[in-house]
Amino acid sequence: MTAPSPVTPVPPADLPGTLGALRVAGHRYRTVKQELRDNLLARLRAGEPRFAGILGYDDTVLPEVERALLAGHDMVLLGERGQGKTRLIRSLVTLLDEWSPVIVGSVLNEHPMHPVTPASRALVAEAGDDLPVGWLHRSLRYGEKLATPDTSVGDLIGDVDPVRLAQGRTLGDPETIHFGLVPRTNRGIFAVNELPDLAERIQVALLNVLEERDIQVRGYQLRLPLDMLLVASANPEDYTNRGRIITPLKDRFGAEIRTHYPPELELELALIRQEAELVAEVPEHVLEVLARFARAVRESPSVDQRSGVSARFAIAAAETVAAAALRRDSLLAPTPTSAPSATPSAAPDAAPGEVLIGGPSYTRGVNKGPFLTSVARVGDAVSVTSTLRGKVEFESGEEGREIEVLGHLLRTATAETFRARLAGLDLSGFTALVADGRTIETGELVSATELLGQVGTVPGLAKVLDRLGIGDAPSPGQAAAAVEFVLEGLHLSRRLGKDATDSGRTRYGGRD
Repeated sequence: MTAPSPVTPVPPADLPGTLGALRVAGHRYRTVKQELRDNLLARLRAGEPRFAGILGYDDTVLPEVERALLAGHDMVLLGERGQGKTRLIRSLVTLLDEWSPVIVGSVLNEHPMHPVTPASRALVAEAGDDLPVGWLHRSLRYGEKLATPDTSVGDLIGDVDPVRLAQGRTLGDPETIHFGLVPRTNRGIFAVNELPDLAERIQVALLNVLEERDIQVRGYQLRLPLDMLLVASANPEDYTNRGRIITPLKDRFGAEIRTHYPPELELELALIRQEAELVAEVPEHVLEVLARFARAVRESPSVDQRSGVSARFAIAAAETVAAAALRRDSLLAPTPTSAPSATPSAAPDAAPGEVLIGGPSYTRGVNKGPFLTSVARVGDAVSVTSTLRGKVEFESGEEGREIEVLGHLLRTATAETFRARLAGLDLSGFTALVADGRTIETGELVSATELLGQVGTVPGLAKVLDRLGIGDAPSPGQAAAAVEFVLEGLHLSRRLGKDATDSGRTRYGGRD
């Protein structure tokens, strides 16, 4: 498999079109590893980014990768699932030259100045400087194979083509071979994902590729000096029961690099912001809850530590809460009856330091169509515990308690975020909302307008909004998200009671 390329790049018209023109232009042949080394050094000296989109590895993994590339080593990345191993491998392609010359029609992407097959050598000798030269974009110099138990030597290395034999060629003729994925990525980067899943007898076929750089097909040896960087990904050997990397193959990799999950909360948040495709607004405090939740699940003794908890867990959680917000607003959004106001401001009769909510301006702000702005609330994260439990491998003793465990960890993450964000604030205005037996209803089927209409003007809300980074002119959804977060945080700190109903509503009230 090769990385998908939606549009085949077209080479610039001013590139040399013949071998002679290529020589006149001063082009020199370099191996793939020399090319990677030169381009990496140029970026290092210029202070330019080397691996776009890779977060959390600047001081750990990336320096090791750079040292391996500078040394010309093939490498294997070891780490649990969801640590960005494949993303990192694919980013290596950006260190190749944007355009590279090839012999037109060569299956192995042979360089015009360095042909490797007998047919190409004969072609270069015959045509000389008039040899037509094509140009290959770096995105097409990457090959990838997900190791599966049914992968064969023919898939990776190649096999004899019976059709060509039937045409009269002899078995020893290299032209009878249908080359596999590895030789077809000659002069590029080839990646094997989940290498331990490759059967051991198939791994043996890679031994010569890594060391002697030749291949063997059906009992006879082809001396084809393959030019490539071979990279593999794998779980740590003692963390998987599916297979192992055979010792001779491990010995042939020049570098073994351990990856890891984001070591800091802010990096986890940055990864969610970068990767999540959100269909609604998810406030920063809700994203922080989800990031803390993912880290808590990852560290929980109820979760199989050998399996790990993928970074995709937090990303999918953010996308799920955004979808929950969009669903709620789509179900409950009223038909507009007056001119819409997408971003209401505080009412003129609000006291200094207060934000009036639940007034007419907020009602006008919640409408169908382009004026509908869905905002996720912390209560929307509850659905994550059921929809994403399949992404977590639990210890055998936790069977049947998966949702209970995740629910507890989510509440813990919410409480930690509440303390981190709102510690030291006077929240007595919120506790006063439920005095004298009153309750506040929220939930997945309670609109922002309905929630805000229940609370009216709340002393201290302006400071809450400021701490949450929302500002003093929130939209209805943002204000409702802040109010629900405070109510949930007060409940988790045992200052409010909470009662969930079967109708998709949650009531906050005084403690009994």
